[in-house]
Amino acid sequence: MSGKNKFEITTLIGRETELKGDFTASGSVRIDGIVTGNVTVTGKLILGAGSSVTGNLDCAACIIGGTVLGDVSSPEKTELTGTAKVVGNITTNAIVIDENAVFQGRCEMSEVKDNSKTNRMTAKAIKESRKTARQQIVAALKNVTDSVDVEETEEAEESKVLDVM
Repeated sequence: MSGKNKFEITTLIGRETELKGDFTASGSVRIDGIVTGNVTVTGKLILGAGSSVTGNLDCAACIIGGTVLGDVSSPEKTELTGTAKVVGNITTNAIVIDENAVFQGRCEMSEVKDNSKTNRMTAKAIKESRKTARQQIVAALKNVTDSVDVEETEEAEESKVLDVM
């Protein structure tokens, strides 16, 4: 793995492990066993095939290959592999669901993550519209000035004609 996708698993719950109660960990976690309780992880959460969580998941990003009976909150990204079964609602910014995955619930996609690119594009559009507005004002003022100059020129020419007569 390189760059952005690189992460280190700091906690591992093995295949033969059963945990009862809420579980909280810093960093990235892989669960291959059974957890009965809510799981809160500050980093990425990986649920291996055959794992089971009866409770809510709250993590930065997750890859689910096991069974989850509860809601999933994963602001960055949620992936359901072909062996995943999720019965509950998912709140995430991006979701990937493999062909054989089972998902029963609602998915709410929100833009929780950094929107700096969108913000830059919006700022640029606002700047361009201000620029265009300024250009329109300048053009309108120029038209007014030009029409005043034309009127003055026409009046001057009329007075010359009257002077000649």
